[in-house]
Amino acid sequence: MYRLKRLGPGLLFAGAAIGVSHLVYSTRAGADYGWSLFWAFILINLFKYPFFEYGPRYAVATGETLLDGYAKLGNGYLWGYAILNTANMFTIQAAVTIVTAGLAAHLFGISVNLTAWASIIIVICSFLLIIGKYKLLDNLMKLIIIVLSICTIMAVSVAFIKSNTYPPFEQILPKGSGLLFLIAFMGWMPAPMDISIWHSIWSVEKQKNISKINLKESLFDFNVGYGATIFLGICFMALGALVMYNSEIEFSNQGLVFAGQLIELYTQNLGTSTAGIISIAAFTTMFSTSITTLDASPRAFSKTLQILMNDKRDFYLQFLFVLAIGTIGIFMFFQSEMGLLVQIATVLSFLTTPFFAWVNFRLVTSNHMPKEFQPNKFMTFLSWAGLIFLTTFAIGYLFSL
Repeated sequence: MYRLKRLGPGLLFAGAAIGVSHLVYSTRAGADYGWSLFWAFILINLFKYPFFEYGPRYAVATGETLLDGYAKLGNGYLWGYAILNTANMFTIQAAVTIVTAGLAAHLFGISVNLTAWASIIIVICSFLLIIGKYKLLDNLMKLIIIVLSICTIMAVSVAFIKSNTYPPFEQILPKGSGLLFLIAFMGWMPAPMDISIWHSIWSVEKQKNISKINLKESLFDFNVGYGATIFLGICFMALGALVMYNSEIEFSNQGLVFAGQLIELYTQNLGTSTAGIISIAAFTTMFSTSITTLDASPRAFSKTLQILMNDKRDFYLQFLFVLAIGTIGIFMFFQSEMGLLVQIATVLSFLTTPFFAWVNFRLVTSNHMPKEFQPNKFMTFLSWAGLIFLTTFAIGYLFSL
């Protein structure tokens, strides 16, 4: 119970990560390719690991966020983050919320205008964050992750029992439009790299609500969250492979239609009795992502502004309002283009991954990081290997356009 109480930022990381990347991209990877992209799943989770881990590591070592560290390296890094975050945050929030809205409409059986559902979800999440702040989010995420894990494990177990055929395990490198999907898949698997910044902010916030957490406890918390994202990612890929492979059904870019297709495919193959389990698992997946992303971007922007302006005022509520209104605006005027917007966001996330990875690595190996907290030789080797892998893939993709 003591250790559970000290968990928090790692589960928030999991809540933010387990969303479109898992429910949409992992499921589609299994549905379209069976297990043939399993190599990409393993490598991207392995090579992104150290750069995500440096978020809580730096926060525990210094009591500061990665954004504070970026400023110490030079304000140019901070401006780079601000520009990239501005380009992405509204699209990402809209993408995760519109999928959540489709699943909510399907789960509750109220098929009103999807924009209305998405707006309701934004308002509910904003209200919860304003009233409960970090402490409510921390406690809520523990419940959501438990419910999500139980429902997903049950669904996968039924799929394994009922499946008569198993997709081939031959590994491939997709070409053409398949390469674009692969890049999008890796861009958001297990999450965009800038979530490492959010994680450091949550870690500092956790310190305000509980006694001093040491490095061992912080990394345990991170590893629990990261392990959950990997495990559930495999589960959703397995569901896609076992239930949807060779189904010849093309997923719709419309949120409500996509939700219906997803739930219907599962229940047709697993039985109507599983509809409730599947619906709850899918909805909790996306709701957790919606509320954590809605919390994190305003926190990050507020912190960025505080550092750049040397101003201690908290701008969290102002940025929360801007993000909420901007996201609702996207629902109202660009809903028909959501598929394209999601694709742009995921590709942009992958192309910016080497930037965030390099800055995180440079920071934790600099003089701004206490020596005893710096990564060991294995983590340093893994970081260099990850930088080479991520940069090579990003450049290769650009040359393939």
